[in-house]
Amino acid sequence: MKILMVGDIVGAPGRAAFARAVAELRSTGACDFVVANAENAAGGKGLTASLAKELLAAGANVLTTGDHAWDLKEALNAVGSQPAVLRPANYAPACPGKGFVTVETAAGPVTVMNLLGRVFMQPADCPFRAADAVLALGNELGRIILVDFHAEATAEKTAMGFYLDGRVTAVVGTHTHVQTSDERLLPKGTAYITDLGMTGPLDSVIGCSAESVMPHFLTGMKSRFEVKDKPAVATMEGVLIDIDAATGRATGIARVRM
Repeated sequence: MKILMVGDIVGAPGRAAFARAVAELRSTGACDFVVANAENAAGGKGLTASLAKELLAAGANVLTTGDHAWDLKEALNAVGSQPAVLRPANYAPACPGKGFVTVETAAGPVTVMNLLGRVFMQPADCPFRAADAVLALGNELGRIILVDFHAEATAEKTAMGFYLDGRVTAVVGTHTHVQTSDERLLPKGTAYITDLGMTGPLDSVIGCSAESVMPHFLTGMKSRFEVKDKPAVATMEGVLIDIDAATGRATGIARVRM
């Protein structure tokens, strides 16, 4: 089985790039299952139910989120009413939606888990204990288990990779919008990368126009960050993971930038 995991989709340019790239990859048989982080899909900050449906129709099987999950009131409907749209599993139990989902596929059930980091982030429950709680469900989960760890600190992401090594199929990081070059199979066989990167405008400051971001850094005052509209180039970044569906083990991982 070939699985595509896609970095943070930013605004309309990111959604368009995602749709084009996934259509191409699916048509050539390069991927069988797609997971994408969509917490920045609505104007660079948040997600709505209609945009979630758009991305699922464009080829995503599961959408993950992160610290911007609740930025828009409309996100409550996106997460609460659609099982394929996740919020971090270590958010409070009273929050709408779930932090994991198991999807039936031709190769067997695939479980996707969403976690949020705590270093340099807003308060959340322990992601390590949250992961343990999901994995304790055992046979209720698929043999293939994919984890999107939405976190700021590279050390925290790497620690999660080793913590779950051999217990899940893949651990991928999201949130920084900058693709890292450390994709590999960890010692016990789990596919890992610290950050998938970004799906959005290439010549931008993590998806936003330099003009809208620069005043914040020059003055220290807040400025309204605007997604770069109609960029010359938009990219889709992520990884392709090869998996032995019979065992649920990853056999390879490669970075993708289209």
